[in-house]
Amino acid sequence: MAFLETFQTPSYPIHSEPASPAGRRSAGFQAVTLFPAGTEIYAQGEKSDCLYKVEFGAIRIYRLLADGRRQISAFHLAGEIFGFEAGNTHHFFAEAICATGVRVLRTASRQNEFANELLPVALQGLVRAQEHLLVLGRQNAVERIAAFLMDMSERQGGLTRIELSMSRTDIADYLGLTIETVSRVFSKLRQKGVIRLPSLRSVEITKWQTLQDLAA
Repeated sequence: MAFLETFQTPSYPIHSEPASPAGRRSAGFQAVTLFPAGTEIYAQGEKSDCLYKVEFGAIRIYRLLADGRRQISAFHLAGEIFGFEAGNTHHFFAEAICATGVRVLRTASRQNEFANELLPVALQGLVRAQEHLLVLGRQNAVERIAAFLMDMSERQGGLTRIELSMSRTDIADYLGLTIETVSRVFSKLRQKGVIRLPSLRSVEITKWQTLQDLAA
């Protein structure tokens, strides 16, 4: 947490949040702190006494395996809250994928105050983790990529054109594939007209039902 204490909040305007249920959930969070790409937010084994809300950008949650490989367990996008732990220490690393704005809520002294409001958020994260396990259980790499793209679309408001903050390597480490396989599947889906690739980090879904059927 030393970074949070020393990094200065950027000078761009930070707008107040609306008086809505989501806004009330954010009321206890501190001002936005900017984390440059690749910056660690917390490490495995560190004390867990905060929750974090992504204001913009994206976060990857991962663990380093004994053989040095990285396994990404989750991505968190704008508007999502992360940092929930069953115990008093973090079991994973959290890192900014790109320039990311994060609000911090210190839960040690306020957990009772926000317990009811944060419970649905924690349960949503649990459901997403369970769905990720189902995706990893599929043998077909095309199905995994299709499910990933559908999930990203849903979390970005159901858009047919989605922005991927994460690299192909990140996607591979998240889906238990190699980067070569991920690139090959993207190319295959593009060749079949299921998606378009306007840029390296953008995907346009052109055959929604086909992609959904692949992800089912």
